[in-house]
Amino acid sequence: MLLSRRRFALFTLPALALFCLFFVLPVALILGEALSDEGAFPRALSDPLFQRGLWGTVILGTLTPLFSVVVGFCATMGLNRLRPGARTATLFAISLPLTFSGLIVAYGFILGFGRAGFITQLLAHAGFDPAVVGALIYTPAGLGFAYSYYLIPRVIMILLPAVRNFDMVQLSVARSLGAGRLRTIVGIMLPQIFPSLVAAFCLTAAVAMGAYGTALALVGTQLNILPLLLYSKISEAGSDLPAAAAISLVLMALCCIVITLGEWFVSSREKQPAR
Repeated sequence: MLLSRRRFALFTLPALALFCLFFVLPVALILGEALSDEGAFPRALSDPLFQRGLWGTVILGTLTPLFSVVVGFCATMGLNRLRPGARTATLFAISLPLTFSGLIVAYGFILGFGRAGFITQLLAHAGFDPAVVGALIYTPAGLGFAYSYYLIPRVIMILLPAVRNFDMVQLSVARSLGAGRLRTIVGIMLPQIFPSLVAAFCLTAAVAMGAYGTALALVGTQLNILPLLLYSKISEAGSDLPAAAAISLVLMALCCIVITLGEWFVSSREKQPAR
């Protein structure tokens, strides 16, 4: 049954009000703060700290989602083979990291992989140097590893419907004709679920670029990425708010561009069979 325009407007009004209150209004205020100083954008963009932070954000927002997509795809393939009850229980356990804040995730990794962490001590009994192992979690690689903890569940949630809808008989037929297992997955399965892979990568890339709590707890302001640079400008100096507003708008635009590219690619691939 089609809704009338009045009922449709009535149903969408709360969502529109929340969108305006918690997105449009804050962005407008930040934009006004940035435009209050004509030199805010040139000053922020020409800052060497900003340039290195932008490069660090792009690297972290590319490698970490790529690792998460690879691991998430392998986990999705395993989940697809489980019985419905076991799959539901496993999905419930996998989705738990999404309920934790970034600070809780960071402290959990410190307790597990820090210099006195449980995993570090187990590896020390196996002959590894605890000082070296415990320091890894405070490096950019360790931060990416911690990010993957709550990025992989997002990848699985996106990929699982696509994998479930894929006809596995195609892989069986290809293997019966002599193709290897890896070749059948790369040549037959991945091209068909590629839009979902791109969507998962873009979503996790935007999350990784904008994440703040985990990075602050693990590396402080020692790692030069835009969220931490923005935090340092607001909390420590606090005197150049227009430049901080300009940096926040650049970071938001970067995340929006990644999400938009993912949506554009997925929608373009969905329209291809109809041509």
